[in-house]
Amino acid sequence: MSEDHTRVQEFFGVRAADWDSRFPDDGPAYTAAVTDLGLRKGDRVLDAGCGTGRALPPLRAAVGPSGVVLGADLTPAMLKAAARAGRDRDGRLLLTDVAALPLRSRTLDAVFAAGLIAHLPQPVDNLRELARVVRPGGALALFHPIGRAALAARQGRQITTEDLRAEANLGRLLAGSGWRMTSYVDEDARFLALATREN
Repeated sequence: MSEDHTRVQEFFGVRAADWDSRFPDDGPAYTAAVTDLGLRKGDRVLDAGCGTGRALPPLRAAVGPSGVVLGADLTPAMLKAAARAGRDRDGRLLLTDVAALPLRSRTLDAVFAAGLIAHLPQPVDNLRELARVVRPGGALALFHPIGRAALAARQGRQITTEDLRAEANLGRLLAGSGWRMTSYVDEDARFLALATREN
């Protein structure tokens, strides 16, 4: 296991048990972001870096019983918390690295990723791997339930010009990894960048 993997697992492993209770009011923001992803009944969607699976219920509601919902995470404790919350009923949980997904190419219609971008060790390569498993024209949602400024304030830091989630930086990053950014929202109440899988 790489040093990056160990660091991510350690960070989230100790926080998994009380993760949902620390952010109890995020549910509506997740539901709204899933709605904006534009899923249809029967679609196949991956929640990349699913954590405790908070996006899985709205993803399941969006794709219906005929759709496929997968939740992938690197941290066993997060997936255990998702199962304890019963969210494994809404999607199949996969203990895996989103940088090397055990999925065939072009098999998904969309990827939802909450809070993932800041934890990607090689963002271009990692976003390219997400693009690999999505059909051309499929969608990507990069989401966070609060915006960049609010998150920085919560963490006691300043936003820098190097921030990957800044609109210009993110647009270039997505374009270099097989995606085209189609919308960008960064406000106190949420961060949501949507992208389409290029051919």
